[in-house]
Amino acid sequence: MLGSRPFVARALQARQLPWAGSHSYQFYSTTASRGWRSRRWRRTAVGAALTVGACGYTVYNYDTAYLVAASVYRSSVAANVTCQVAWDYYRNFPELPAEDSVSEDERRAIQVQRSKVHVRAAEKVKRALMKNGGVYIKLGQHISAMQYVLPMEWCQTMQALQDRNTASSLDEIGQVIALDTGKTVDELFSVFDAEPIGVASLAQVHRAVLRETGEEVAVKVQHPMVRTYSDIDIATVSVMFEFIHSVFPDFKFMWLSAEMKGSLPRELDFCNDKSNAEQVQWNFAQHADIPLAVPRMIQATERVLIMEYVNGRRCDDLAYLRQYNIDPSQVSREIGRVFAEMTYVQGFLHCDPHPGNLFVRPRAQGSASHGYNFDLVLLDHGLYRQLPSQFRYEYAEMWYALMRGDQAQIKHWSRKLSGTDLYQLFSIILTGHNWSTIETKSLGSTSAAQFNLDALTQQQPDLFQKITEVLASVPPVLLLVLKTNDLLRMVDQRLFADQPPAVQHHAQLRTWLRISHYCLVAIRDARAAEISHRPKAVPLARVYRLALNRLGFWFNDTALSVYKALLVVQDMFIRWQALFRRSTIA
Repeated sequence: MLGSRPFVARALQARQLPWAGSHSYQFYSTTASRGWRSRRWRRTAVGAALTVGACGYTVYNYDTAYLVAASVYRSSVAANVTCQVAWDYYRNFPELPAEDSVSEDERRAIQVQRSKVHVRAAEKVKRALMKNGGVYIKLGQHISAMQYVLPMEWCQTMQALQDRNTASSLDEIGQVIALDTGKTVDELFSVFDAEPIGVASLAQVHRAVLRETGEEVAVKVQHPMVRTYSDIDIATVSVMFEFIHSVFPDFKFMWLSAEMKGSLPRELDFCNDKSNAEQVQWNFAQHADIPLAVPRMIQATERVLIMEYVNGRRCDDLAYLRQYNIDPSQVSREIGRVFAEMTYVQGFLHCDPHPGNLFVRPRAQGSASHGYNFDLVLLDHGLYRQLPSQFRYEYAEMWYALMRGDQAQIKHWSRKLSGTDLYQLFSIILTGHNWSTIETKSLGSTSAAQFNLDALTQQQPDLFQKITEVLASVPPVLLLVLKTNDLLRMVDQRLFADQPPAVQHHAQLRTWLRISHYCLVAIRDARAAEISHRPKAVPLARVYRLALNRLGFWFNDTALSVYKALLVVQDMFIRWQALFRRSTIA
């Protein structure tokens, strides 16, 4: 039948060509069939050759092919969650209307809806960050520390990333050690614990014993693929933020990816950890009254750091502190002293003081020159910033103006530091307190009102836009100082979590007093340097001004010390009252 014949023969027959007889049909039928089979085999051969070639290239260049595939996958995870979150906010996030435009019930329903969108979006982002790991976990940890900048739902959700990190296998860790040190784990250590004692976003730490000396050490080893993916991950995060900004122009957090791009290369080189730790040890060598301990650094390469092993627990482990009769208020005070000294005096600031990097090591009372029954152990020295002297002076003046409630000076120094006229909002971000507390000079008093982001958002619907405007305009070094402030506030809150509210508030007041003291020190030193370097100054006039400068410092600082002593007495009275009530109830 015609329908069963090859296409060429059917076409010839249909056109009724004179030479399309039976023999011709057989010839063209056979020729066409052979040609079709020939083309099919040629295509198959070409496909097979390309497949074999691709497989061969992949096998020969496995690392490159794997990197490309993994990078595409990680980027797709980030892009997918970015689109989902952007769409969710675009479709489901209601605007907060003016306070008098809707009823209280309607306003509360809108706030509930906004909170649900925040939680849903934060959970999606957290899962994506955990799936990618490495740099993305670091991003989540940055977000968790921005409690006075981002909605609380985001910060609380991301706090889980401080402790949830995936450990690399022992084989992977061994390969990194061998590549970086030129020796195997067995050659370097007589003991190497398989289970890490700590796992962070960029590295993990193992307890070990050096084979040569028998010394117990901690070995910090970078996760094997972190450095490989870091560039593409940071680029992806930057593109992701740019995309969100294009959809939501009020989103101006590109500085966060820029900060990570500047900080990450330093954190990925453990030689910086070693040099930073040694610098801190030198800076505090003359402060025997501060119970700071920095592990001794033994050996460092880019991805492996061997250091002294230090026993202890996180500073916010209240059960551990009680077990060794360590006073949380003393721990809080000494943490504050260490970081105030770094910020206002030394200008060399540890910028990642979360509880996992601040350990407490018990000591016998009186066994050290500082007189405390504990050491404050500072860990993870990868992220530091050098604070210029001019910045420290302006920052100290700003804080001292805040403590006095001097609005003219607050406006002046806020403009100097932030580059914007939003001095009220900048003051709120710095202190964590409402503007009403600051302008009524109540920051260091018992009537201080805590800052509530949700409440302030109700009063100012464009608050988030203003916050991003402030943060986008401040210098990069101030961003890390703000982050450090937020982390230290979080540590303080946890240390006093089980104390009566009055004691918690007094702890906050002592923080303000301590900040005031160090601000006065920084201002005194800056003014003394300025007086000493004035050209053509009469020597007697210079001595007079220096004496006046020191006298002013002494007068103000003495007033702070008296107030601080009064708070200590009040705390003792409050604790005695609490104990008396418990014994009466029992």
